[in-house]
Amino acid sequence: MVVMTATLNIPAALAEQLEIKDPSDLPRAALEALTLEALRRKRISEAEAGRILGITDRYALDGFLKQHGIDLEYAWEDLERERTAFRRAGIDR
Repeated sequence: MVVMTATLNIPAALAEQLEIKDPSDLPRAALEALTLEALRRKRISEAEAGRILGITDRYALDGFLKQHGIDLEYAWEDLERERTAFRRAGIDR
């Protein structure tokens, strides 16, 4: 993955409002905010958001997104695909 580096100056008052107490937390907070915004605008997929943020578990990603008011997109086809996989694995109830 190609990485871009940026310097970001923000007012201390904004950092306080965002509850960023340690300046070393700012890069992660900015990365999360940019990723969430890109996801909301449908510029990236949920899988891409997980990769960008280093969240490899779908359930962990779901929890992170829910904390930020975003629900995972889950279509009927997703349910059917999972049901088929469970049946093949012998986990059908």
